[in-house]
Amino acid sequence: MPELPEVETTRLGISPHLIGHQIREIILRRRDLRWPVPQNLTELEGTTFVSVKRRSKYLLLETDTQDVILIHLGMSGSLRMIHPGEDWKKHDHIGITVGNNLQLRYHDPRRFGSVMRMAASEIRTHSLLTNLGPEPLESDFTAAHLYAALRNKSIPVKVAIMDAKIVVGVGNIYASESLFRSGIHPLIESNKLTKPRAQKLVSAIREVLTESISQGGTTLRDFLKSDGEPGYFKQCLFVYDRKGEPCRVCKTPISHKVLGQRATYWCGKCQRR
Repeated sequence: MPELPEVETTRLGISPHLIGHQIREIILRRRDLRWPVPQNLTELEGTTFVSVKRRSKYLLLETDTQDVILIHLGMSGSLRMIHPGEDWKKHDHIGITVGNNLQLRYHDPRRFGSVMRMAASEIRTHSLLTNLGPEPLESDFTAAHLYAALRNKSIPVKVAIMDAKIVVGVGNIYASESLFRSGIHPLIESNKLTKPRAQKLVSAIREVLTESISQGGTTLRDFLKSDGEPGYFKQCLFVYDRKGEPCRVCKTPISHKVLGQRATYWCGKCQRR
């Protein structure tokens, strides 16, 4: 599943090709995604993109009419900028052609993603966006916030930091990697995390996500950058998907457990409860 770094990488990739350009045509080849793509999306033809933003894993493409195209990549979705005449692949479902003679092509084999239309004024109150926690790379994600959010929770800390109501965008890969860097065992109860360890965890989350964005996201199965090239952060993973392999720091075999229905990895020596 594309996580926050992959979505941010996509945003950075498509923004220069969309902002300031008029929508010439919107092609809806298949509308049965996670939620039906609204037919009135085509009414945005003739409008101009003024911004491409991200909230959590949602991309928000705003036009000069204060309409927003909200895109979620789901399990296997991807966006790429191509020439409008390029052949449609089997799982290409939507094309948005802009005035610079490029097309934003939405590709999604599993169709768990979504493409929706909303007014810009709805962003703060829309049901998909209203209960989200702070962005992990912005100033309101602090150790004080994390400590306060966890102090009354007895669930494992890894499960907690993957809760979008606490902080958005810390997916499974990045949760495991952040906990390793901060030396925190993923099974420790959230309410046992001290303020100093909360600070270490906040710093580690920022570092891991920032590095991943700079390296193009993590290539696992389906994700491709907007230019069609894979990301490379997977080469830097310390624990994720390394069950039984030696820790890159101390050589202890990496442990594995399914936690909250997600694969969890850690080093029993480097990470303490």
